[in-house]
Amino acid sequence: MTDEASDPAEAVTKDPDKRGAVIAGLIPDQPTRVLAEAARYARLLNAPLLVVHVDVTRFVTYEDPDGYVHSAPIDMNIAAGEGELEKVKATASSFLEGHDVRWSVEQLVGDPAMAIKHLAEQVDAKLIVVGTRKRGIGESIREFFTGSVAARLAHRQPRPILVVPLGEPVPDDEEIWPG
Repeated sequence: MTDEASDPAEAVTKDPDKRGAVIAGLIPDQPTRVLAEAARYARLLNAPLLVVHVDVTRFVTYEDPDGYVHSAPIDMNIAAGEGELEKVKATASSFLEGHDVRWSVEQLVGDPAMAIKHLAEQVDAKLIVVGTRKRGIGESIREFFTGSVAARLAHRQPRPILVVPLGEPVPDDEEIWPG
């Protein structure tokens, strides 16, 4: 049970303790239900838990053959991504303390679905766990145009994905997409 926030330069694939991991994609202030399910499956699969936060304020410019990722900020407020990572680390640390699972925290950059897909390939992940987004007109419109991270992962890589519902489900007689 460690809290190893990696530098983006760290080559995750070089760490044999992360092979076959369960990957949990987290965002700051997200309910711990995603983390709870990911930890449960990591225990069931006897796999390490790799908690990841994707900094969408940065993008990958190129990657060296040794795994070093070069990135650049989309906007000059790069402290925002660092602050979000600290929140994810704090949540993981407080929630996973006392759980019988090996875990670590990593920060990725760029498009969340593509970054998680790439990491899953690198570590030969057994499972990817993500949560649904909060409900609301803004989120529904964003998801309509960009697609959900879970749906994009389901169509772009072969690993199983567990999508954990967060918040109240949409009633059967209510439209999911704004009309």
